[in-house]
Amino acid sequence: MSRRYFFTSESVTEGHPDKICDQISDTILDALLAQDPKSRVAAEVVVNTGLVLITGEITSKAQVNFIDLARQKIAEIGYTGAENGFSANSCAVLIAIDEQSPDIAQGVNTAHESREESSQEALDAIGAGDQGIMFGFACNETPELMPLPISLAHRISRKLAIVRKTGQLSYLRPDGKTQVTVLYENDRPVGIDTILISTQHTATIGDITDDAAILARIKEDLWALVVEPTFEDVEIKPDANTRFLVNPTGKFVIGGPQGDSGLTGRKIIVDTYGGYSRHGGGAFSGKDPTKVDRSAAYACRYVAKNIVAAGLADKCEVQLSYAIGVARPVSIMIETFGTGKVADSQLLELVNQHFELRPAGIIQEFNLRGLPGERGGRFYQDVAAYGHFGRTDLELPWEQIDKVAVLKEALAQPAAARA
Repeated sequence: MSRRYFFTSESVTEGHPDKICDQISDTILDALLAQDPKSRVAAEVVVNTGLVLITGEITSKAQVNFIDLARQKIAEIGYTGAENGFSANSCAVLIAIDEQSPDIAQGVNTAHESREESSQEALDAIGAGDQGIMFGFACNETPELMPLPISLAHRISRKLAIVRKTGQLSYLRPDGKTQVTVLYENDRPVGIDTILISTQHTATIGDITDDAAILARIKEDLWALVVEPTFEDVEIKPDANTRFLVNPTGKFVIGGPQGDSGLTGRKIIVDTYGGYSRHGGGAFSGKDPTKVDRSAAYACRYVAKNIVAAGLADKCEVQLSYAIGVARPVSIMIETFGTGKVADSQLLELVNQHFELRPAGIIQEFNLRGLPGERGGRFYQDVAAYGHFGRTDLELPWEQIDKVAVLKEALAQPAAARA
């Protein structure tokens, strides 16, 4: 029996209040790591009308100006005028930061393996910064091996920001959301059911002052300049049955932190797979790579993507779990949802043999402490909006598929040789 269903994922623009917070948090992280790669950072940000609060726990030798960093990022996003109710130059920026707890630091500085088992391995030197579970996912629905709904939602959000920043649609404001509903048959995408865009805009557009006329103009412009270009290289396109919804309340003038408060880490599903895969619950932004909420989630994606890229499964989900202060994962799980070309147990064996999943190993493999300096002080802040995975616009180490040949070669060996 064929299975027919709809799946929906959403994205938000960089001007969304929660995303402002994520980007400021990761801008702070970049600045600290650029000066002191061993900085321990858990930077949290809250925004509201005219207010930015920077809080959290930071231990670092770096000297940075948190207020200037926040204002610079807010201006880059596009909040530069008082008409938005939130401006880089006029908002108040408050700082309330403590140092990392020494009880946590001791477990990260010297892992359980080094203390209890006298391990001499360098990669056993760093313990996980917290307990928890992390998931990574990949599937062959798109060239970047991401689920189609979240891939399309992010593409529309990014295009919305581009037409605003280039002046093509100068009446747009930074805040916005997108949502795409995809029709599936037999677990494969076959159509676009609904496209939803909610975007902040000016109260008038030129000499157009009537709300209905403004909405009609925005809808026409977004279809021509945002939606159609987004689908140019996508095999599955909108058709006559696709619903296109724009600002369903009628208008969206009051937005950003004036319209809603924002908080770091409140868009974890937008940051990952759009709800298509499970999530361990830990946010990414503002956290240095000893925090496995972030680094291990990147490692999970790397493992899953290489398995799918190697043709060993159509879908793959990887779960890792950690204990605070312990280097090696407590557990590893591989799930291919019946699409695996070999047994999941065999894939688990390959993962154990060919992927480094201790925090120090992940940091080394992806160069998670060196990258901010190599990219002109930017790295983490660039993934703080429009998703941490499947980014074709960025060279991200966890998106590489350099283990494909290794996995294929290992499978070609007799079982006794793999053991």
